Amino acid sequence: MKILTLSCWSNSIHFRLFNKDDFALIVLGSVERVGMGDSYLICIQPGQQKSTLHVDYCDHSSALALILDALTDVQQGVMASGQEIAAVGHRVAHGGEDFHNSVIIDEKTFSAIRSLRRLAPLHNTYNIAGIEAAREQLPDIPQIAVFDTAFHQTIPEHAFIYPLPYEWYENHAVRRYGFHGHAHLYLSRRAAALLGKEPAECNLVTIYLDRGVSLCAIRNGISIDTSMGMTPLEGAVMDTRCGDIDPGIITFEMKRGNLSAHELNLILNQKSGMFGITGKHYDRGQLVQEASDGNERCALALKIEAYRLKKYIGSYCAAVGPLDGVVFSYGSGCDDGLMRQLTLEGLDVFGLKLDLVKNRAPASCDREASISTADSTVGIFVIPSDEQLAFAEDVASILNNGCIDHVRHAYTFSRSGFVPNICSEEQELPE
Repeated sequence: MKILTLSCWSNSIHFRLFNKDDFALIVLGSVERVGMGDSYLICIQPGQQKSTLHVDYCDHSSALALILDALTDVQQGVMASGQEIAAVGHRVAHGGEDFHNSVIIDEKTFSAIRSLRRLAPLHNTYNIAGIEAAREQLPDIPQIAVFDTAFHQTIPEHAFIYPLPYEWYENHAVRRYGFHGHAHLYLSRRAAALLGKEPAECNLVTIYLDRGVSLCAIRNGISIDTSMGMTPLEGAVMDTRCGDIDPGIITFEMKRGNLSAHELNLILNQKSGMFGITGKHYDRGQLVQEASDGNERCALALKIEAYRLKKYIGSYCAAVGPLDGVVFSYGSGCDDGLMRQLTLEGLDVFGLKLDLVKNRAPASCDREASISTADSTVGIFVIPSDEQLAFAEDVASILNNGCIDHVRHAYTFSRSGFVPNICSEEQELPE
């Protein structure tokens, strides 16, 4: 039997198919330009050539049908029928305060997920579309929700309450939630294994780097603070999101530019961050190259990004206590050596000593690495994140036990002898 995981966004669906027994990756892929026309499906079997199928148009329902057809194709498929799928795990961006762990989607939980759309309309709307499509096309197969916010439900009240009118929290659930939870879970468990410690013995700062960026302060294996807030807009500088800014800028610009709330929200989410500074979309390699070639705004963007990350690491050192490790993920840039170097400059005062040679060494996209010096009192690691493996393990645990407690669960990737499941071909998927 197999486990299918789905991450549904506004214009794409990313999927993976795992073996239920040993979590071996069978196939991964995505459907791109969902709802836009000129859509296409990418399928990658580890070690084999990528296949691409173009279609005129698909919505989320027909995109899932396209995925299922590809997985069961007589010539190139990997299973005889959809009945080989034991369960589907759905990434759900926002679980509010209702969900502390992954859960089976029944009518009660699905109603709660729908009600949480108000907290994350740009994300939960499309997560819900994926759930509806899977329930329609695979009606007899369990559907399980895996929440981005669940890992951060251990954050204490003094860290998640904003200094705003308290009734906003009481009546409207305005608070810090955090996101990328299963990515931080995976990174923290792998770091503990590389340190030769139990997760509950580790104090860490984990840094998830992709188009969205978030940091997590982890004490004794659990999240005690995270950079993203009620929405994914708060925190570090991101690809197109502004991260932390003076909230007075919002009212100033709304008045000055006669902007609606919707217009300003689009600017903060889609026209700010690295894009806002440089005025152009760059992938990581292009950005670094342009900075090296003398593009002052690209160089400035990198410095701003690294400075913001540095400040978060410093503040989380104070929040967590003595650190065991700092973890950088690969994210959308396969090798962010320059960014890591800029970020860690001057942090030797916290025991963080970067080995410049190890940091510059060419990195494989599916390889974990220690990049700290021999005398560094804090480990520095580069670990490619594999949150979808964490999704699949949650799904399997719920199928076997009826529930999961991610704080205490013995994930396979927590083991010292674990071999990362990440397929280097995944870097070929669109971001």
